[in-house]
Amino acid sequence: MIKKIPVIDLKQHQAVSGKSGMRDTYQPLNTVFAPSANPVDIAQGLRLNGADEMYIADLDLIESKGHNINDIKMVNTIIPVMFDGGVKNCESFEFFLNYAYKVIIPTETLESIEEMEKIFEKYPKERIVVSIDTKNNELLANHLDLSLSDLKEILLRLNPNEIILLDITGVGTEKGYNKKLLEEFSELKDKLIIAGGLNRDSLGELESLGIKKVLIGTSLHSGEVKLLD
Repeated sequence: MIKKIPVIDLKQHQAVSGKSGMRDTYQPLNTVFAPSANPVDIAQGLRLNGADEMYIADLDLIESKGHNINDIKMVNTIIPVMFDGGVKNCESFEFFLNYAYKVIIPTETLESIEEMEKIFEKYPKERIVVSIDTKNNELLANHLDLSLSDLKEILLRLNPNEIILLDITGVGTEKGYNKKLLEEFSELKDKLIIAGGLNRDSLGELESLGIKKVLIGTSLHSGEVKLLD
């Protein structure tokens, strides 16, 4: 069975939801797992419903507008957290290891491939997740001058345990997974965690293709998709 990893985004100590990465428009999250948008309440609800891991993005930290890392540390005591805090380099990766079980290296914020290589040299792969951030089928990277194909070759060499394939354009839309993007990275299929716009139908399709894990937010929090069905 495909593993569904619940997703929340944090902004000013609340879980928030929105579409297509337009972060300024995000609103407090309504979820079937808790009566409020408090991340600790949501984590407790998810744990009671069988979650054994969750993904949290700290939007304030990613955009340099503050942070929610103490909330993340608290959630990590309830459910192990896969954390996106906008890692830039090896130093920031090391800092975030104090707050979460796994730390994400996102292409959006990474300063250089050399910094990613340093992380892989220094830390166990069990605690590293690479996120291939894409928008409109192109690599989203503030500092890297790479094509998707270039990045694929680098990842084949580094051989991470887990790679998030994130279509930011699809976030919150429930339109289904990005088939073109998945085809681009089919050589890394066994390591991929598919994210962005997933709905009930796409889960069945991805499972038939051999995908083992997905990140799921909107359709899970609405109750359309069950965590363990």
